Amino acid sequence: MDTATRLFAELGFENTSMAKICAEAGVSKGLIYHHFSTKNDILREIFSTTTQRMAEISASSQESHDPHEQLLSLIERLFDQLQTDKSFFQLNLNIMLQPGTRSVLQDLIRERSAYLLASVRKIFDKIDPVNSEVSSYMFIAELDGIALDYLSIFNSYPITALKKLMIKRYSPKA
Repeated sequence: MDTATRLFAELGFENTSMAKICAEAGVSKGLIYHHFSTKNDILREIFSTTTQRMAEISASSQESHDPHEQLLSLIERLFDQLQTDKSFFQLNLNIMLQPGTRSVLQDLIRERSAYLLASVRKIFDKIDPVNSEVSSYMFIAELDGIALDYLSIFNSYPITALKKLMIKRYSPKA
């Protein structure tokens, strides 16, 4: 999985063959095909792993009962994970935006989006029940925009300053 992730990130999904993955990983084609029927299955597994990481971040942020603390914890963990696993999230972003890979992942993308929205909405339901749906969409859009810019657009990006600003913005004292 690590080799496939790296190769998809370096060469692109379309330009990475199963033979290349096997050669780089030092395993036989038979071993790979024992676990994965197609390259699409590997892609889906990589995407599912990313979704699991996001679910873990969301779950760990809800350890507190205070919704503001949950939101701040979520911001902290998301920014930390984004910086720690930058190349992994770059690949994830790329495969979501490419038409060929997006069609392979469409159902998983929808599942992930629904899960993340529901998780964030649970927090905003406690903070502002009247506007929780719109607030949840806006919060996710902010994070998506920051992630997009950080991962693919700007070479020098003030990620730490943005993290501090988001924490300030969503702090109950704001």
